[in-house]
Amino acid sequence: MVTADAPAATALERELLRLAGAVPDPELPVVSLAELGVLRGLRVLGPGRVTVELTPTWTACPAIDTMAADVTEVLKAHGMAEVEVRTVLAPAWSTDAISPEGHRKLAAAGVAPPRRLPPGAARTDRSAAAGGPVAGGPVAGGPVAGGPVAGGPVAVDLAIRCPRCGSTDTRLLSRFSSTACKALRRCESCREPFDHFKEV
Repeated sequence: MVTADAPAATALERELLRLAGAVPDPELPVVSLAELGVLRGLRVLGPGRVTVELTPTWTACPAIDTMAADVTEVLKAHGMAEVEVRTVLAPAWSTDAISPEGHRKLAAAGVAPPRRLPPGAARTDRSAAAGGPVAGGPVAGGPVAGGPVAGGPVAVDLAIRCPRCGSTDTRLLSRFSSTACKALRRCESCREPFDHFKEV
C-alpha cells in the first residue's frame, strides 16, 4: 500500500491516490477524504486493477459505503476497471489524522474543528460516537451520565472556540448533531449554535 509521500509509489499510483483523496466526505463535503485522513493508501495490482484502503472515523460509520462507492466511481472514470475498496480498522482513525487544511476548511464552514490535545491528555472515549462518555458531559463541565468509569479516561474540559466569532464562551447543547462524530454547541457571546467535530 502506498501513500502520497511513499518513495516507491509509481506516478500512476500517486495520481490515483490524488484523485481518490479529492473525493469529498459524504457527511462533511467541505473536506476531502485525504483532508479528513480516512484514505489510508492505494496500490495498483496490475493493468486496470487497484486496491484502496479507507479507515472510517468510527467503526459503525454509515458513510463508509458511500465513500467506497464514490472512490470506485472516480477511479473507474480514470481507467481502472477493477476497484477494490477495503475498510481497515487498525490502526484506528483519530482526529489527529485531519490535515491542517481540513481544520481550516471545517472552521470556514462553521464547524469547530477538533482540538489538538496535548500528549497524554484524556480524549473523548472511542465509544462517544456510539453514545459513550464525552469529555465535559452533557453540558460544559457537567457530569457524564452514569459517572466516570473506574480506571477510565479523566474528562478534560478544554475551551471550544466558536467558529463564527472566535469566543471560547461556548456551551454543549447535545452530544450529537447532524452526524455522530459532531456535537451541537452554542456560543454564549454571539448566541449562534454550531457543530463541533469531537476529538477521538
